[in-house]
Amino acid sequence: MNAWLNQHLTALRDALRRLAASPLNTVLSLFVIGIALTLPAAGWLFIDNVQRAANSASGVQQISLFLALDADRKAVTEIESRLKLAAAGRWRFIPREEALKNLRGGAGMGELISSLPKNPLPDAFVVEPSDTTPEAMDKMAKDFAGWPKIAHVQLDSAWVKRFDALLRIARLAVSLLAAVFATALVAVTFNTIRLQILAHAVEIEVARLIGATDAWIRRPFTYFGALQGALGGLFAALLVTLGSQFLSAPVADLARLYGASFTLQGPSPALAAVLIAVGALLGWIGALFSVSLSLKRS
Repeated sequence: MNAWLNQHLTALRDALRRLAASPLNTVLSLFVIGIALTLPAAGWLFIDNVQRAANSASGVQQISLFLALDADRKAVTEIESRLKLAAAGRWRFIPREEALKNLRGGAGMGELISSLPKNPLPDAFVVEPSDTTPEAMDKMAKDFAGWPKIAHVQLDSAWVKRFDALLRIARLAVSLLAAVFATALVAVTFNTIRLQILAHAVEIEVARLIGATDAWIRRPFTYFGALQGALGGLFAALLVTLGSQFLSAPVADLARLYGASFTLQGPSPALAAVLIAVGALLGWIGALFSVSLSLKRS
């Protein structure tokens, strides 16, 4: 066990030494890897923020339940109980008096509302479902329509479906972009390791003559590729974080112009960890292919 651990520690130290031996090449490689990981990561973060903005916008992805005009307090209490049992998500009750007050506050509506003999608006519930997929919201709206004292259920299902379709297309586009850049990252690591092998061809030949196995020869190069990829992933996480910090204030100002309160969400620690892990994995794969092919040829 100690011998196995010592072999890996030796290979890790050798990989770190090779990274430090050519700082310019290391920085350029990290820049390329970081850019390759930054673009798809920024795309996923953008989609997540767009979805958050849509969910937080007023009237978007909500279901409105309008009660019958003769609904009393008992009917309201029963519907509240049904919503709790259904675990439909967040909801709020809007009494008809509050709805009339809000309507009266609209431009040019004060005189019109004052001329009405009585309040024509019903009590209502506004539900913000926890599951905002079009299928789930359609099913929920149909269930609500069957409840007693529910006169009308309003759901802009066409808008929800269009928005969901746009998000699916965006996710697919980002996934394709990620696949392209992942292939490029493997190719970059493959070429970097090939140059490393050429530079250390004499050392590899001597090691083989004294009985070194292919696994022993391969180990420092795979560590080199994994470390290079992991550092590139860390660089990508820093780039995405800086980008979100620069854009946070302008996005907040734009949201305020539309009367909304929205804060751009930067990359989470989980996303940063994923970028580092993915970078290390792709670097390891590129290094493994490169060194294995070179050893077979030699």
